[in-house]
Amino acid sequence: MQSDLQTRLLAAVDAAFDRQIAFLAELTSHPSLRGQEQSAQDFMAAELSSRGYSVDRWQIDLADIQHRPGFSPVLEPYENAVNVVGTYRSKTQKYRSLILNGHIDVVPAGPLDMWESPPFEPRIADGWLYGRGGGDMKAGLASNLFAMDALTACGLAPAADVFYQSVVEEECTGNGALACLARGYTADAALIPEPFAEHLVSAQIGVIWFKVHLKGLPTHVAYAGTGANAIEAAIPLFQALHQMEHRWNAAENRTADYVHMDHALNLNVGKFEGGDWTSSVPAWSTFDVRMAIFPGQSIDAAKAEIEQVIFDAARGNDFLRNSLPEIVYHGFHAEGYALSQDSSAKAASAIKMLDQAHQTATGQALLREAITATTDARFFGLYADTPALVYGPRAEAIHGFNERVELESMRRVTKATALFIADWCGTEEL
Repeated sequence: MQSDLQTRLLAAVDAAFDRQIAFLAELTSHPSLRGQEQSAQDFMAAELSSRGYSVDRWQIDLADIQHRPGFSPVLEPYENAVNVVGTYRSKTQKYRSLILNGHIDVVPAGPLDMWESPPFEPRIADGWLYGRGGGDMKAGLASNLFAMDALTACGLAPAADVFYQSVVEEECTGNGALACLARGYTADAALIPEPFAEHLVSAQIGVIWFKVHLKGLPTHVAYAGTGANAIEAAIPLFQALHQMEHRWNAAENRTADYVHMDHALNLNVGKFEGGDWTSSVPAWSTFDVRMAIFPGQSIDAAKAEIEQVIFDAARGNDFLRNSLPEIVYHGFHAEGYALSQDSSAKAASAIKMLDQAHQTATGQALLREAITATTDARFFGLYADTPALVYGPRAEAIHGFNERVELESMRRVTKATALFIADWCGTEEL
């Protein structure tokens, strides 16, 4: 890429950065929790339309995706699960196409009194924007959009098709990204600006969600010895699952990207419910678990071991041995993905170009990182033969209280993204 174009693109990002911050603040103010993303998606669709993109806004239909590889099961019908894709069609189609993907859904805020300021009233302090979803990952949606704007400000456009995706369901299934593939949105590469501190994600773990239902024998607490407590019965199951977690993390089980990590796979009991009355031995309990797996680790084999562990632990309970737990899989049913294992020419070229763009924008080499979370990258890399580059700004306390994103980091990522688009897609006159 010519140095004068680099200079112009970097300057264009700077010139629009106040508008980009205002855009991010507005987007963060929309409480786009699962099932409540509509207002945020309306905002995204309007922003894309005003820029001249062809906008496709549709409600996900499970019938379109439930037979496809990578589908994650859901317990309830989808209502108001709306994706938005803005398409730029190149006039010349001379170079490589690109997907700019980001998710609009955010996780619950938790107790509001534990936030320093309301989670959906974004505020800026000391160079950070605070608010639920500002980091994960609305700053990434902003960087994708304003990187494209930088080309426009220079009188240029990509010389290949670009598909700007604002998807739902990333935080619980990934079915939003899968729905984009089912709808025909494919490209030569994908860029996903998840908030991993301006590092390129070399590998990501897979995730399995499941719910365990336990039964007990209710009785008045005065006669507790004649009943079976379905809440207390869960405790040995927790212990058995954590022992399994320890085995899976053993050095001999780690894949190449994670050989240096003692505990890459994390199990979390994320929800628990049970009982009906304080003075009654509880007749039921349920708990929800998230367990991670390594790239290449079989989901089916992992599920079989999870079930065996739970049933073996349950057989140690006098009541449960004759009324074994019920295990229901819902939400994430996700394989791990390692960009580092993609030996294709497309992947090598995309990584090289992002490395160069990052160095130009930041003056530093692009670091690689294997992460202990999952992203939508797996859909492109595993099921669409598309190298997926996960590269986004620095954020802190994602999924926690006082979530925040560093604004100067977002600026640098936007600059690198604009340079990458111009290099990967080429440019043409508007």
